[in-house]
Amino acid sequence: MMIVVNTALKMGVGKIASQSGHAVLALYRSMLNMDIRILGWITTWESTGSKKIAVKAADTEALRSLQLKASGVGLPSMLISDAGHTQVAPGSVTTLAIFGPSSEVDQVTGDLKLL
Repeated sequence: MMIVVNTALKMGVGKIASQSGHAVLALYRSMLNMDIRILGWITTWESTGSKKIAVKAADTEALRSLQLKASGVGLPSMLISDAGHTQVAPGSVTTLAIFGPSSEVDQVTGDLKLL
């Protein structure tokens, strides 16, 4: 699973961790009701350590663009917007989680730098 963080928001490390957790959990829960192909990916992911990688994106537009690209190649994704109780304004798009085989996820996020 790839977690893409909106670096324009200048979130602290705790906020990034929290928003990444929201993205992972929300995407995982949404995938439990998907087709057998996705369920197979989940089984493989869970049996091989449930790898998660965090990368950086420049801004909200970049996250939205990546989500569209993921959708275009058939990868499940989840965009997270913050409630605005602490560091960022309500509705700020903080993170994007994308799931699938590494080779397919890399088609979407392969040019992004590690967080």
